[in-house]
Amino acid sequence: MDPIPLLLEDVAVELLDHTAQDVGADRAAHAVEVRNLEVFYHRLSQVLRGVSLTVPAGGIVALLGPNGAGKTTTLRAISGLLDLHDGELRKGRVFLNGADVTDAPSAVMVRSGLAQVLEGRQVFPNLDVEENLRTGAYTRRGGAAISEDLERVFERFPLLAKRRKQAAGYLSGGEQQMLAIGRALMAAPRVLLLDEPSLGLAPRLVEEIGAVISAINADGTAVLLVEQNATMALGIAQHGYVLETGRVVMDAPAEKLLRDEDIREFYLGVHGSARTDYRDVKHYRRKKRWLS
Repeated sequence: MDPIPLLLEDVAVELLDHTAQDVGADRAAHAVEVRNLEVFYHRLSQVLRGVSLTVPAGGIVALLGPNGAGKTTTLRAISGLLDLHDGELRKGRVFLNGADVTDAPSAVMVRSGLAQVLEGRQVFPNLDVEENLRTGAYTRRGGAAISEDLERVFERFPLLAKRRKQAAGYLSGGEQQMLAIGRALMAAPRVLLLDEPSLGLAPRLVEEIGAVISAINADGTAVLLVEQNATMALGIAQHGYVLETGRVVMDAPAEKLLRDEDIREFYLGVHGSARTDYRDVKHYRRKKRWLS
């Protein structure tokens, strides 16, 4: 392995740490802060239109919105993965633990304490469970600490421990999602970005994933959670944002969003005292204040 890229990354991480020490107390209290993000794909299609949000240190924030609203793009802008999808951040700033990381490459972001679980799990199907987990620690040094964290992951996910030497491609959907989260934890993140972790899972497994996210947060990791399952997301988050066509149209404490009539109808399938099918909801009745 060429030591030069790793050395440059170490220097960049050290600079980010010093920058974080110099910022004000308010910004340093945010694990993630994004300001006025404008993102284009293929130089023509604008996806984000002035998105701003914050994730407090040690908190869970839910990011809700219909398909195509810009939720995944927001995560890519934070983690530095836009380039891989021909995306371009034309305006706005991204701060991680108080440091400006707007132009930092994704490898530096990981070494600075951020990890992302991609939509669709994205495990390595031909590697076994333990090999998948160890790839999450690629940017770390110190074999003893990595081995200790590996055992902690197995303690958190006993099913993975039973399948330690089984190829990841033969795991169930729920087990693969646990593996993807465990792999992210192997990077020892202070901030975890989760993109649709409950997608395609049975209700019982959705509850388990929610409990796992809460436990990870209780250990001190801040979480930005992109979810279609608003019941689960707002049930474990302290705050939530609603994205629509690339704009934040509402943000409020999670409990308030759970009581909001429009949120309940569109995301929870509840209209008045009756529960409706999500497919029957034809229009998202936006409050006028959302569009102001």
